[in-house]
This record gives sequence, C-alpha cells and structure tokens, in this order.
Amino acid sequence: MNLGVTVGKFYPFHRGHDYLIRKAKAQVEQLVVVVGAKPEQRIPGSIRRNWIRVMHPDVEVYETLDDLPEAPEPWAKRTLELLGGRQPDVAFTSEAYGEPWAAFMGARHIAIDCPREVFPISGTQLRQDLATHWQMLTPPAKAYFAKRIAVVGVESSGTTTLARSLAEQYQTVWVPEYGRWYWEGRQYLANSDNWDSDEFIQIAEGQIAWEEALAIRANRLVVCDTDPLATCIWHRRYLGSDCEKLEQIAARGNYDLYLLTAPDFGFVQDGTRESEALRMTMHHWFLELLERQGKRYILLEGSHEGRMVQATEAIAQVLKFPSF
Repeated sequence: MNLGVTVGKFYPFHRGHDYLIRKAKAQVEQLVVVVGAKPEQRIPGSIRRNWIRVMHPDVEVYETLDDLPEAPEPWAKRTLELLGGRQPDVAFTSEAYGEPWAAFMGARHIAIDCPREVFPISGTQLRQDLATHWQMLTPPAKAYFAKRIAVVGVESSGTTTLARSLAEQYQTVWVPEYGRWYWEGRQYLANSDNWDSDEFIQIAEGQIAWEEALAIRANRLVVCDTDPLATCIWHRRYLGSDCEKLEQIAARGNYDLYLLTAPDFGFVQDGTRESEALRMTMHHWFLELLERQGKRYILLEGSHEGRMVQATEAIAQVLKFPSF
C-alpha cells in the first residue's frame, strides 16, 4: 500500500490544513495524520484530532504528546513509532522541516503550498485574532469556537421573531424549535394530550442535534430559538413535575448568554398556542430555573426594536474572542 503521512499542531484546524490533507489524500492510498499537543494548550489534542476525523473520516489520525525538541530527527522517530512498523512512502508538509523529516523516515517529501498562496493563513494568525480570520477556520472548528445565544421565553413573547432578527443582523445561523416540529407531527394522535418524560428527553436531544448541525456554518454566533432548559419548563407544564435527566441535559448547555423574553404584550394566537393562562407562571419558572442553574441571562422587555438594542449590546460583550 502507498502510505503517506503528515504532522502538525492543527491549533486550530484551518482551511490551509484541510487543503494539505486533501491534496495529500489524492496522492496516496492511505494517509496518516499526526497531531502534536501540549497539556497547557487551550484546545485539547483530542478535540483537534476529532476535527480532522469529522472532515476526513477516511484518514488515520493519531494524537501524540508534543514533548520533543523542534528538530526533524526525533519527530521522525516518533512518527515511525506511531505507524507501528509501517514504512511511509511519502511525507507531506507545508513547512521547511518537511524535507529532513521525510529523509529521516526514508520517505519522499512532497511540499504543498509552502508560500501559503491558496489559503494565506497560519495557526498563529488565528490564535491572535480569531474574529478577523473567522472564515479561515474549518467547519468543525467554527462550531467549537462559535458563541452560542439561547433565546427563551413563554408562548407569544417574541422569541422566534428575535432569534430570526438577530441571525439576520449578524448574518449567521439560527436554530428553530425542534419541539414545535415534533408537536406538529404528533398533534393528530388520539391521545395527543398525553405526554411522557421520554418524549421531552427526545425533544431536548433533537434540539441539540439541530444546533450542532447548524453550528458548523456559524458566522461567529449561533442563535438558538429555545434550548433544553426551555424543554424542562414544558415538561413541568404538561406533566406537572420536573425531570432530573432533562435538567442534567440543560445544565450541560454551553450557552454564552440567555435572552429571556418577557410576556409584556398581548397574547397572539397562531393556531398552535395553548398556554395563555399560564404565561406569567411559566415566565417565573424560567427565571427560577435560570437562577438555580447559574446561567448568564438578561431579561428583555418592551418593543422588538428596544429588545434588539439590548440584545445587541449584550452580545457585543460575548463576541470578544481572546487571543490564545
């Protein structure tokens, strides 16, 4: 088998790295990618390894401790150890160390875009200014770094309108309500008023799956029209009790900010809403659960325009990417 190998930190995994792997794959039957990582780095090596696997499920990816001198020979020895006795035919890099690294392994070196003409970016540039170079990240890296905003609130309190408007303003993705789709799909059952906890758990997991599917296309921000915490509230609404597993799912949420919309205007019936009498009760449930779980949130009241101003000011604080 014609075996190829490449090595790097992939810190973070950007489009230049992806281009290197794609070009390398096209020239060998099997490609091995070695990810070097240090414990003190902000992004664990296991996450970087998984980013590559998401984009390239047909390559072998190994993570190794970056504890060697920055010299070709020790890294050639480490690479051969990871290959488990297999001899690489070709080594691919975009770096000056590539030629001697390949020679120490007895492999031929192929340089790919060393001048960075195809994708003029480096890991250092991204670590120093992630926001400016955002579009140079690969999709799984975008999903990892994107700030996540959850817009939550009771029925007819403007959540969907706000989520759509924010996504339009920031030219990014918004995640619709999985639970609404699920409810519409089951509404004609003879026992449609009967719910069980497993259904709400399924809704929470479905919401997360939709969010992850859209996050890879995010432009720095993912706007979520509800989240598993809101599913906890609806579980209480329909079953009259809390669900520990649901609250555990909600507690794991990695949202940078919650926007809680107040029900401070008239109820609008859209043909599906049915909790008008419980609006204020459920609103207080939201406040109680956000406080209990220690979530960062702001309460939005007043007109849509005023809410957009408040939300934009809060999001501006969230959208600060520190260098690393």
